[in-house]
Amino acid sequence: MRVLLKASMDTEKANEAIRNGTLGKLIEETVEQIKPEAAYFTTDNGARTAFLVFDLNDSSLLPSISEPLFQNLGAKITYAPVMNMEDVQKGLSRLR
Repeated sequence: MRVLLKASMDTEKANEAIRNGTLGKLIEETVEQIKPEAAYFTTDNGARTAFLVFDLNDSSLLPSISEPLFQNLGAKITYAPVMNMEDVQKGLSRLR
């Protein structure tokens, strides 16, 4: 299932990760693990935030994806199923 991972980082923990050089490595490790089809980094509600769209084949992977972000960045994380245009068209065709 295609999902959107939103990770909003605690400012102080992210600042420390930048100072000690671990923020980039943590992001790289997360991206390598989930291999997102899209990855965007911005701010949301005043916090550094990552939006990653990836295919989640096994829900038991959620702890290994989430815990490094929780523990190292104090991140607030949400997962939401998402569709691309092809998925929407396929779903709408089933309504007929």
